[in-house]
Amino acid sequence: AARAAARSQANDGSQFERLVCAAGPALLQFFATDEVGTLRLTCRVLHESVTSFPWAFEHLVAPLVIDQDESDISGLMERLTRQLHILGRSGAVTYALSGLDIALWDMAGKKANQSIGEMLGGPKHTQLPAYASLMRYGCEQLVKDNSMRALNQGFKGIKLHETQVGLVHAARSVLGPHVPLMMDVNCPWSIEESLRAAEELCSAELYWLEEPIWPPEDFEALQQVRTQSGIRIAAGENNISVLHFEQMLKAQSVDFIQPSVTKIGGISAFLKVMALSDQHQVPLMPHSPYFGPGFLASLHLASLLEEEVMIEYSFADLGANPMGSAVLLDQGFLKIPQGPGLGQDPELDILREFRVRPQG
Repeated sequence: AARAAARSQANDGSQFERLVCAAGPALLQFFATDEVGTLRLTCRVLHESVTSFPWAFEHLVAPLVIDQDESDISGLMERLTRQLHILGRSGAVTYALSGLDIALWDMAGKKANQSIGEMLGGPKHTQLPAYASLMRYGCEQLVKDNSMRALNQGFKGIKLHETQVGLVHAARSVLGPHVPLMMDVNCPWSIEESLRAAEELCSAELYWLEEPIWPPEDFEALQQVRTQSGIRIAAGENNISVLHFEQMLKAQSVDFIQPSVTKIGGISAFLKVMALSDQHQVPLMPHSPYFGPGFLASLHLASLLEEEVMIEYSFADLGANPMGSAVLLDQGFLKIPQGPGLGQDPELDILREFRVRPQG
């Protein structure tokens, strides 16, 4: 939907080209070219709009990045966040900054010939189990069929995005009592509505109930649901800052925190949330329903955790996969990429083929 290229000389004499394009969810790509060759630095940001993210990057972020020192990731991101905060602390601008941060870490890893996990002290795991994050079907038979299809493909847990309690029980009836089953309702309910639903959900033995409360930043209400429902609560995808996570944890609102690397400010911000998770002894479960570089960044970050965590994986068949085997399931597990930086660059021909172009 948008394409813009800008070149500048970096401090080491190399040239940097920025390519922004959209293909459904936004995809941000960076290219760094020097005498050695081309480093392709890619960041995918999940967003339902195919226009707002590229526009935000092209017109708001990019002019502030040209000629900056790409090696000073923390300093650059801090300055950009402060400079752009007046335009909003979430949404397209923050997603653009998240993509930039991930790309800068990818660049740093490639220059150091180390994976992001290696740069951050070394991964604790070589692979992690995946749970299937199902679409919202609103149909009992589809819920049953896709739950079983995911289980037969090796997934270690199932997450529903239904809001009807009966559909959760339908899934449990075919999965049996031992498969972890989660319910993500995407912030629709009041305290009273959440507690009524929780009472009806008790026999489904959910592994967690995700984001029951509207608005999602009402941590006091979330805490009430957690303490009164008897069901473990997960949330954090819609937190707009590291401070939000600190407030959530101090309020004892959740049993699992769920930062999204493409929405919170990239790897740099995610690392701060990891430190809070450790400080408050609340497990971290990454929000990661994507297939691009944001997903690879999530794998690297999750591999740093002492405890093995489940990785959220969108239950969808890819018509075309620009990231290759790096994002494919292997008997219910996802391997942590081993190459420098994110560990995998996209197939550019696939991106070009499926690029969404503006109408008119």
